[in-house]
Amino acid sequence: MSAAPAAIIARGLAKSFQRRTVTTTALASIDLSVAQGEFVAIVGPSGCGKSTLLRLIAGLLRPSAGEVATNGHAVTRPVTDIGIVFQNPVLLDWRTVLDNVLVQIELRGLRIADYREQAVALLRAVGLGEFLASLPRELSGGMRQRTSIVRALIHDPPLLIMDEPFGALDALTREQMRIDLEALWLRTRKTVLFVTHSIDEAVLLADRVVVMSPRPGRIEQIIDVDLPRPRGIEARQAAVFVETAQRITQIFLARGILHQSRGL
Repeated sequence: MSAAPAAIIARGLAKSFQRRTVTTTALASIDLSVAQGEFVAIVGPSGCGKSTLLRLIAGLLRPSAGEVATNGHAVTRPVTDIGIVFQNPVLLDWRTVLDNVLVQIELRGLRIADYREQAVALLRAVGLGEFLASLPRELSGGMRQRTSIVRALIHDPPLLIMDEPFGALDALTREQMRIDLEALWLRTRKTVLFVTHSIDEAVLLADRVVVMSPRPGRIEQIIDVDLPRPRGIEARQAAVFVETAQRITQIFLARGILHQSRGL
């Protein structure tokens, strides 16, 4: 029997944007393979094409060169068996938490009754069991983002794409969301592609970290994270975490993306 196809394969992927007479190359020559059930984080400077790469994989953009496939199928249009979580949770103000999750089912033309029990179970799993009837304005930022994550998972997609989902949260909420996301991933074993600006967050969450160069974005290095799970707060003290975070930091220092303090 042949092995299952990779969840994501990108070969020679590139994307340029034309604005009047100016051409901006966002990505160049991206080769990446993500195994099924793997958690991969992408970290890099602003403007290096991280979000563009996610949109190419999801079929929301067409590549200028190269090809991409998900679960053995070439991506030529928007991928439907996928969950997407953005930095902004984008909830409907007039719908309750439960109904915001179930809007995914409505838009797909599926029977809501078949998914209501699963929606409630997922919301309880992320600590929102008491807030099923609450409106978005009654929730904290972390609670709104938990709702958006459940909405992305409710149709049971094999692939979850997350574009800086914790970027707008305060430090304490962000740390708790990171711990909760790992716990959810350990239960579901979805394939996750996670974009972040935080080196620590990437190392604490991922099986592998893809380190991107400045624009045009290229893959500088892919680093394995040999850190036991689950990775709670104490994981920051582990030698493997410190060494891996420093290794990524050194890449950014060498490329001039980060600079040592020069004083005032």
